[in-house]
Amino acid sequence: MRPHIICHMGTSIDGRLHPSRFTKAAAGIPADVLRGHYERIHDGFDADGWIIGRVTMNEMAKGAERHIANPLRLPREAHLGNRNGRKLAVGIDPSGRVHFGKDNVGGDHAVAVLGEQVSDAHLAELREDGASYIFAGTKGDDLPGAMAQLASLFGARTLLLEGGGGINGAFLKHGLIDEFSTLIFPAVDGVAGSQSIVDYHGPDGDRPGAGQSLRLTHCETLEGGMVWLRHAVERAPD
Repeated sequence: MRPHIICHMGTSIDGRLHPSRFTKAAAGIPADVLRGHYERIHDGFDADGWIIGRVTMNEMAKGAERHIANPLRLPREAHLGNRNGRKLAVGIDPSGRVHFGKDNVGGDHAVAVLGEQVSDAHLAELREDGASYIFAGTKGDDLPGAMAQLASLFGARTLLLEGGGGINGAFLKHGLIDEFSTLIFPAVDGVAGSQSIVDYHGPDGDRPGAGQSLRLTHCETLEGGMVWLRHAVERAPD
């Protein structure tokens, strides 16, 4: 078993992800009203935690690498820090490049999803921080196995997948997204090549959404002209 995974994202009308490049809100619409919708809906799901990729987690964690002298050789098996009832802040970090410096991100318990090739020094650093970690195979790309561990070891039943686009694409390819929750800002980015909600990095011609369909389950216009869409993901029978 694995958690129910909701891909919860905010985007411009052209599917881009970086609000710093969005056009400004129309006259009379406070920008903080639009920004506030995302966190309000995030909290309303009452999920057991959230998942992001390495780049986004590095920006949020803001920790610095520490030198660990003569680290012990550690088994490549899950390590659980003291969660203390908190929600999970899950970072997909196959190469072990995210540094937390503490056991939480924004108050939620830090969990690193690693590849077995990471160094013992990095594992020692995570343990010193009080963070938890699990392994997603040798290369850190066994996302189904990692999600099953989050369910069995942490009791996670619902998790929010919140990007970036590359991680969302990998989850889609593995058939791990059960629902899309999309907040469409009344704005446009317009820059070619900008990251979008799903940016799958795979072989040319590969279709990460093959065998999957979306069914609209909710459509709501929010204050300020933002539109909230929810789509259930349906999969073709094996």
